[in-house]
Amino acid sequence: MQINYHSYNLAFRHPFTISRGTKTHQPTLIVELEHRGIKGYGEAPAISYYHIPVEKMIADLESKKAFIERFAFTDPERYWHYLHHLFPENSFLVCALDMAAWDLTGKIRQLPLYDIWKLDPARGPMTDYTIGIDTIDKMVAKMHEFPWPIYKIKLGSPDDISIMKALRAHTDAVFRVDANAGWTLDAALQIIPVLKDLDVEFVEQPLAKDDWAGMKVLYERSPIPLIADESCVKEGDVEKCRGHFHGINIKLTKCSGITPARRMIDAARQYGMKVMVGSMNESSIGSAAIAHLLPYLDYVDMDGPLLLKEDLATGIGFDNGKICIPRGAGLGVTFTGLYTKQWTGGEKI
Repeated sequence: MQINYHSYNLAFRHPFTISRGTKTHQPTLIVELEHRGIKGYGEAPAISYYHIPVEKMIADLESKKAFIERFAFTDPERYWHYLHHLFPENSFLVCALDMAAWDLTGKIRQLPLYDIWKLDPARGPMTDYTIGIDTIDKMVAKMHEFPWPIYKIKLGSPDDISIMKALRAHTDAVFRVDANAGWTLDAALQIIPVLKDLDVEFVEQPLAKDDWAGMKVLYERSPIPLIADESCVKEGDVEKCRGHFHGINIKLTKCSGITPARRMIDAARQYGMKVMVGSMNESSIGSAAIAHLLPYLDYVDMDGPLLLKEDLATGIGFDNGKICIPRGAGLGVTFTGLYTKQWTGGEKI
C-alpha cells in the first residue's frame, strides 16, 4: 500500500462564526491510500480548539508512514484498530485514513458503502444549512441568500433571543439551534422556553461539555430535545450522555472515523437516543462519508460543501435539503483538487 497526502486551506463563502470565534478558511488534510492501483480518499478538517492542526497530522503521518504502508490490508475495521493504536492521540488523522480505507474497500469490491452495509439509499433525513453568528441583518441576509427548508442557527451571544425572533419573522423553515457550549444553566433555562415558542426543533450542546450536573437539570426541564456535540466525542461518551441529552451528534473527525461512528450509532439506539451526524466543514470527500450513513440517522448536518467557496471533489448533489448520495463505488466521489498539477505530498496551498 502507498500513501500520499495534501493539505488545503478552503475558503468559506462567508466568515464563519460560532460562540468560540470566527474563521474565513477551513484547513483540511486529504489522504490517498493506493492498493494495487486502486485509490481511496479520506479527509480530516483541522479544528483549532481540538489542538490538532494539519501540520500535526502531517508530522504524525510522516513519522509512521512506513507502518501505514506495510500493513497487510484486508478490511477497514481491522485497519482502524491498527491505526487507533498507532495514533492514539490523533483521532483526526485516524479518521482520514479510516475513511480512505472504506473508500478503497468499496472500490475493490465495486460497491458503494451503503450497499456494503446493506442500507437503503432512498432513506435518510434532509440536511440543514448553517447560519453562523453575525449581526441580525447579515444573518437574515444569509438566510434569504440561501432559501432552505431547515436552518441550523449558531447562538451563544448576548442577542440570542433577538436573533431568533428576527429570523423567525422571515421564514417558516425548521429551526435548529447550536449554542456550541455558549450558555450557562441559568441562561439556558431562560432561553430554551422562548425557543420552544419559536418552533425550534432541538438545541445542540447548550452548556459546557463537562457540565454534567447542569445538563441533568436542563434535561429534566427542557421543553425541547437536547443533542450532545462537544460532550460526545468518542465511543465511551455515548453512555455518559444517557439521561443528560436526548440524542448525540457524531463528528467523524472527532470520533476517529466511519468505523467507530457506526458503533456509536448502535450504542445510541440501545439507549433510546436520537442520532445525528454533523459537519466539521468537510469538502465533498468527508461529506460523502456522512452521506452513506444517512439511512442510519434521524438528523444530519452535512452542509460543508454548501458553506465552502471551494470544493475538492464532485459527486454529491443537494436538492432543497435532500441529499443525493453518490452512487459510485466506495464513497462515490471523484477527487478533483483545486488545481491539476500532480500531488507532491504535504505541499500547502
